[in-house]
Amino acid sequence: MKILTAAQMRRMDHHAIKELGIIGPVLMENAGLEIVRAILERFPQIQAEKVVIVAGKGNNGGDGFVVARHLFNRGARPLILLIGAKKDLKGDAALNLIMVDQIGIEIREITSPEHWAQAKRKLNDATLLVDAVFGTGLTKPAAGFYARVIEGINRSPAFRVAVDIPSGLSSDTFELLGPCVHADLTVTMAAPKIAHMFMPSEEMCGELVVADISIPPFMFEDPELKLDMVEEHDISPCFKKRKRDSHKGTFGHLLVVAGSRGKTGAAGMAAKAALKTGAGLVTVATPESCLPMVARSMAELMTEPLPETEAGTPAVSASGALRQLLQGKDALMLGPGISTHPETVEMVLDLLPRLKVPVVLDADGLNIIAQSPGILKSLKRPAVLTPHPGEFARLCGETNKTVVKKKLDLAPQFAREYGVYLVLKGHRTLTATPEGRVFVNPTGNPGMATGGSGDVLSGMLGSMIMQGPDIQSAVLAAVYVHGLSGDLAAEHYGEKTLVAGNIITYLPAAIKKIISTGTHPC
Repeated sequence: MKILTAAQMRRMDHHAIKELGIIGPVLMENAGLEIVRAILERFPQIQAEKVVIVAGKGNNGGDGFVVARHLFNRGARPLILLIGAKKDLKGDAALNLIMVDQIGIEIREITSPEHWAQAKRKLNDATLLVDAVFGTGLTKPAAGFYARVIEGINRSPAFRVAVDIPSGLSSDTFELLGPCVHADLTVTMAAPKIAHMFMPSEEMCGELVVADISIPPFMFEDPELKLDMVEEHDISPCFKKRKRDSHKGTFGHLLVVAGSRGKTGAAGMAAKAALKTGAGLVTVATPESCLPMVARSMAELMTEPLPETEAGTPAVSASGALRQLLQGKDALMLGPGISTHPETVEMVLDLLPRLKVPVVLDADGLNIIAQSPGILKSLKRPAVLTPHPGEFARLCGETNKTVVKKKLDLAPQFAREYGVYLVLKGHRTLTATPEGRVFVNPTGNPGMATGGSGDVLSGMLGSMIMQGPDIQSAVLAAVYVHGLSGDLAAEHYGEKTLVAGNIITYLPAAIKKIISTGTHPC
């Protein structure tokens, strides 16, 4: 599903109207009907509700007028508070204003703070309030009179439904510009917008419904639309039923380079997750003194000892041993718990340019290449990088604050420059591709913000890139299932007590769920 900016949505509307002949009043009618449908699902006895629609002078207000008309036809008696004068309306909004006026719906023109002071009392009696003041094109904070209107809407005890986007939010940023409506439900047109998808603006939207307003599907295939939300049907091809004549070699042999003294858990969890995600074979290469603890973590794992430093980390001489171990392997996962000891750093930087298999870099692997990110350009196969915001800040030389604020720009910029798949972890984990596309993951929950969760994901990624039809599909599938497993675990354990091992426990259930609901035959 595409995620659009305001400009992209305007271009889509313009194309539908001017080139396809889907006239503006039809799009507005479809939008209003979809909002009404969402309202009636939640308020089936609409005639019993006290409905107030706060409408602006633009097309957002026009959508509100359509809503008012159809609710009126179903027995409600809505009140429209028009923020402006009737004479100021134009185009499709003016056309729909005439209709609601003619059928006798009460409209109060609010052209001054004094008018609003009188009219807003109606908000206190309302049980259902429709916010149709501003649309998606807002670019500056609501101020003055409009700020008072937003404040009045938020003080109402009514259930608040936002048309397209809560008034006061800008669709093109997830930051809060200023005062904005805090909606219980937002019905957006054709596709979600950036503000709907990311915190803190996401929280202002409440439940999100994406309305079909008859924009033809082929219009969403425009290659310039580079921001997508991952859906289950996108990743189900990665989980087809296995053929009867499969063997362990069919599903790849992953080499995991992880762990150091005191950090053996990272190696164990990554390797377990790889096996649970379907890898045929997993070998863990870890410092020799760490090997017994890793080997005990799961009987199905194979292990190999690496030369180590006095600190119990991989020594520089481990590079040669790893090159030998990589013979016959299908992918490498490198980084969790290996440390940034100088010898370990030298080992990693010596190994990477020699790789002939795809590699997943996580944790200390990322911290090491942050010292010399240009080495990524020497890789023969695309790498998958899995930073959290702090690690990504080190990789791209920015502050954490800048990374969080500009992640939708920085992630694809980095992925294009270095030719990598970048998985920027967090709420709504982003996957940026070497082509500059960005995919937003919808699964996961705050309970997964716990030590080891990233190690689980890196193991899953290493496993999936050996099995998926292509690297992009495999990465999206691993990220989606990781979040889904966390969601299933949270249902059982609760978010507060969730630990990384619980995510591994629920991997089989998550994969089974996708297989059972997938569109691809088993």
